[in-house]
Amino acid sequence: MIVRWLAAHWWIVVVALVLAALAGAGWLYTRSQEKTWEAVRAHGLRYQLPDLDALHHTGFEEAIRELMRRDGCDAIRVGGGGDLGADVKATDPYGRLWVIQCKHRRNGLAGSAVGTPDLQVLNGTARPVHKADVAVIVTNGRVTAPAVVFAKEQRLHVVDRQTLGIWAAGSRPLWELLRAVPPPRRPTALS
Repeated sequence: MIVRWLAAHWWIVVVALVLAALAGAGWLYTRSQEKTWEAVRAHGLRYQLPDLDALHHTGFEEAIRELMRRDGCDAIRVGGGGDLGADVKATDPYGRLWVIQCKHRRNGLAGSAVGTPDLQVLNGTARPVHKADVAVIVTNGRVTAPAVVFAKEQRLHVVDRQTLGIWAAGSRPLWELLRAVPPPRRPTALS
């Protein structure tokens, strides 16, 4: 009975197929446009230090996530209570897992300095808990000299105000601004 009805009303089936094809093509076009726009937006993402200083600490974490995305990483913000020293986690195009602890200072350089205790938390969780290849602390403020020494000894990376300013205002990925970043986990078209 259904087959006979379809044979008698074949034009309804054709119209339904054409509408489905048009809807699918429209969806694909929209998705393509969204991806193109996201790439353009991410490529053009820039921050100036006063803009970063004005953010709330959660906004600062989101800005760092967006900068990692701009650099081609798959990045998420995980900060908050109980984050175990990880505010942002990202996987770069080379397969390396980045764990980033953000230390936002409302007063920038005039705020309290990032010290060794902050780096000790990162060091105690980044690799053993989060399985990080690259452990980073990012601040819009300053870092104490003992903290810098500790970071070098423990293979931690410090992104101070100066490095943050270069990274946020430029177009170079963070791994090009840091020393001694581990080698890629997997070969890529970039390597």
